[in-house]
Amino acid sequence: MSLRKEKAARLKVQVLETTLKLIGRKSFGDLYVDDICDKVKISKVTLFKYFPQKEDILLYYFRAWCLARSVEFALKPREGLQGIYYLFDRLSDEFEEHPGLLLSLAGYLADLNRSPKPFPIKPEEKRMFHPSIDGITNIEIMSIDQMLEKCILEAIFRKEITKTISTRDITNLINAVFVGGVVTAHVNQLSPPKNYFRKNIDLVVKGLG
Repeated sequence: MSLRKEKAARLKVQVLETTLKLIGRKSFGDLYVDDICDKVKISKVTLFKYFPQKEDILLYYFRAWCLARSVEFALKPREGLQGIYYLFDRLSDEFEEHPGLLLSLAGYLADLNRSPKPFPIKPEEKRMFHPSIDGITNIEIMSIDQMLEKCILEAIFRKEITKTISTRDITNLINAVFVGGVVTAHVNQLSPPKNYFRKNIDLVVKGLG
């Protein structure tokens, strides 16, 4: 790893970690770029070099979340419905810890002006996020859509899902439950979120069984 690439990777990871510490359970909109820069000890010019707009930190955060789940799936395979429940359990954990980030992310994903591409995580950053894992750079980051589709295909193969509708339709349905569940849990103040998310999947699975 070159010193230049290592420095850039360390800075990006530090920006994300600082954002998570500063935001806590607050809304992403309440977090100021100046506060992040002050804690990381960088200028706004430097921050915007790596994150051209503040909302890119949201996309980076979610890409890092998907990396963590991809690593967990690689190290300890969870297939079929078990994998789907696992993803929703991790979502509920994240929602309890950083509700403002997830709600802001859902709002940003709905913005017609946002880039449809995921924010990239480079090999050097993978090593920063997961320094103890050998071969971390070889682990492909799956999007939530890809992880759900993989689990759904496995569930169909295991006959955990028997309805004869397209895999894409099922994936879209569960993805909608995934994103929409965060907003609904907040609007209706549903707690604990893990029970709510699991109930949603129970109902979907019942309809597909």
